[in-house]
Amino acid sequence: MSGELEARVRHPLDPLAPEEIARAVSIVRREAAVGEEALFGPVALVEPDKRDPDATPRRAEVVVYDRRASRTYEATISLSEGRLERWVHRPGVQPALMPEEYLECEALVKADPDFASALRRRGIGDLELVAVDPLPTGNSGLAEEAPDRRMCRALAYVRPYPNGNSYARPVEGVVALVDLGRREVVRVDDLAVVALPAEDGEYRAARIAPLRDDLRPIEITQPAGPSFSVDGNEVRWQRWRLRVGFTPREGLVLHTVAYEDGDRLRPILHRASYAEMAVPYAEPTRYYQAPFDIGENYVGTLANSLSLGCDCLGHIHYFDAAVSNSRGEPVVIANAICLHEEDVGILWKHTDFRTAEVEVRRARRLVISSISTVGNYEYGFFWYLNQDGTIEAEVKATGILATQAVAGGASPAHGTLVAPGLSAMNHQHIFCVRLDLDVDGPCNSVYEVHSEPDPVGAENPYGNAWRSVWRRLEREQQAQRLVDPLSHRYWAIVNPRVHNAVGQPVGYKLVPGENMVPLAAPDSSLCRRGAFATRHLWVTPYSPDERYPAGEYPNQHPGGAGLPEWTAADRSIEETDLVVWYTMNYHHVPRLEDWPVMPVARIGFALKPLGFFDRNPALDVPPPATHNVGCSTHGAGGDGLGLRS
Repeated sequence: MSGELEARVRHPLDPLAPEEIARAVSIVRREAAVGEEALFGPVALVEPDKRDPDATPRRAEVVVYDRRASRTYEATISLSEGRLERWVHRPGVQPALMPEEYLECEALVKADPDFASALRRRGIGDLELVAVDPLPTGNSGLAEEAPDRRMCRALAYVRPYPNGNSYARPVEGVVALVDLGRREVVRVDDLAVVALPAEDGEYRAARIAPLRDDLRPIEITQPAGPSFSVDGNEVRWQRWRLRVGFTPREGLVLHTVAYEDGDRLRPILHRASYAEMAVPYAEPTRYYQAPFDIGENYVGTLANSLSLGCDCLGHIHYFDAAVSNSRGEPVVIANAICLHEEDVGILWKHTDFRTAEVEVRRARRLVISSISTVGNYEYGFFWYLNQDGTIEAEVKATGILATQAVAGGASPAHGTLVAPGLSAMNHQHIFCVRLDLDVDGPCNSVYEVHSEPDPVGAENPYGNAWRSVWRRLEREQQAQRLVDPLSHRYWAIVNPRVHNAVGQPVGYKLVPGENMVPLAAPDSSLCRRGAFATRHLWVTPYSPDERYPAGEYPNQHPGGAGLPEWTAADRSIEETDLVVWYTMNYHHVPRLEDWPVMPVARIGFALKPLGFFDRNPALDVPPPATHNVGCSTHGAGGDGLGLRS
């Protein structure tokens, strides 16, 4: 859809177009007298007030970092009026690292004489083969991590040959500390020398031989076109209606997800996004390696341009995304979001064995996805809308493991030996999803539901009885919860003012998937800075300023911001406009099979209707057209019991 960003009229929830980004930056430069040395964080839409979305003029927000003064500013710009509305200094905070700084950090480190000396100690002389990865420095209480300086650490790798896999040959024992604000290398730690691993870790098709020769094509065609329609950023499909959004920080966002039920358009989600992620590593010498890839790396700016036949199959609609670079210049990521349908097996089926009547329906779902590359890892962020009213969220993690070199014969305690002399470190991928729920309206409550057996006695003499137990979560502190699969725990979000056909409040339930807790110590940097990771569920009353679970500025922050700060007030969460925060933790102990590039690992959850509909909402899905046995038959072929030969 290249060109559409500029051509069409903007809806109040549409992301900024390139010309709007350029306009916002020019206003800031003119009215705030921002110099050429300033770094511009992502320029993003100020989303309209959800209570009156059509009344708000177009506005933009941007974070500006003044390198010379080491000061961070926030700007709000009225695009409709062409003026700067707000310019505020935010002391003691650091914006996220920007993609251009990755390359700048590499150039600084490779030009440093101490770094070159450390490489020579290891027999490395060709800097053209050296790759340097910057890491957010975190905050472990060290003086060098002071927020008045823009710091990062940098690790080095050596490609086995040009364009080879650098992560196959990490330079162990060499860590640079870099001040990105002053653009200088503060020091290079040169520790014990460990030999470079010998293997090349190759994964590219051109260098893998022989390739399989027994795959036959799978063609996915929709000769009549797709079942969805797209108007700008609005999508309609199978009674679903929503808007597709994108922010430079979060990437893919869903807005105003609603379901057409008869003559009613019933809201479910006002806004849904992957709001933060942390990736802490278990190697004690890498205590600082726990990047917050949304809040410290702006995962949206790292989105891939997706390719038909590679990332997505079938009849695809792509959405471009407009972001900005550190100079404030607009950059369009073509095909940043992929929209398509896919077949997912049986939707529902029943055979009446007495009459041989068969009814079966095929399920399809709408897939909305975006993929970002953050250093060595790729993250696919997926949302699925289903014909039975279920909404699913899933992250697909792939890419290359974070590695370190180990001495020959050593068995790593905090990782897995994936090649001779090469360890892939144990780690976790912790995602926090922000769900601004409006289940049939903004008056919602949350219940925790579990199943438990009835005590054996007069009313349960044979010990077979069990029941579901509902407990209302009334305040924020009470609503900080963990999963419990052994009791089938889930959380029901209900609207007590709207009732279904049997008189119960309508609702949706959040059904957890695979999960884990952080294994870092409670007073560790991870748990202080990313307290959201210590609970799987948080519930807060809606506030437009409470956007990110680790706070607005997690980079170098000592901790306590975001969810722990907001919920300290222990506000009521009964019958009000709620935001539900769900944390999911993919616990990764690497395998040999994850090297040199890992197969996709999946983690997610589901929002399932719970009395939201009065019956199965997919009853009206028609049988598929088929040339084989009918998918809707009535008594043909026997007496129904399978007794006739």
